Amino acid sequence: MVALVDGVQSEEIPNATVVVVISDQPEAEGLAKAQERGIETLVIQRRDRSREAHDREIVAELEKRQVDLVCLAGYMRILSREFLKAYRGRILNIHPSLLPSFPGLDAQKQALEHGAKETGCTVHFVDETLDGGPIIAQRVVPVLEGDTVETLAARILEQEHKLYRDALRSVLKKLIPSVGANSQTSLSALS
Repeated sequence: MVALVDGVQSEEIPNATVVVVISDQPEAEGLAKAQERGIETLVIQRRDRSREAHDREIVAELEKRQVDLVCLAGYMRILSREFLKAYRGRILNIHPSLLPSFPGLDAQKQALEHGAKETGCTVHFVDETLDGGPIIAQRVVPVLEGDTVETLAARILEQEHKLYRDALRSVLKKLIPSVGANSQTSLSALS
């Protein structure tokens, strides 16, 4: 999330504005980092309610702010069909593997246990499948002899920051011509 906000604010990612960062975790580090950068933040907790009810509240807040594109960054929940319908083709996610390999949790551990010689990261559009959806971009990270989950995760994270900015810039270039060269796209990050 920080890489995206910084990329937008530096205009490395042009024609975009991050309007809100939302988390379901009140102590999420991303909230403080967004506030430090002058970005509005919201905490929308689950409070023992259904995924659909929780997602309806998030979608309502996104719609209030006229958000065009949603970027998931450390958001560890599967989105409801209602959320997907509201933002179909406009939700991006980053995952620490070369999808379709090693979807779900603990992707780095999966890669090491499988004996993979390389892994990496993937930015993709979100659909109903777990870590599925059309792939936007990928970056390869070699698995080094002696790698641990932590060392591999750190190298992948470094590439994730670069890849997510590049992928978002690419998606925006495709969106902007349809709405005019001087248009701004409103982004939200779910962290």
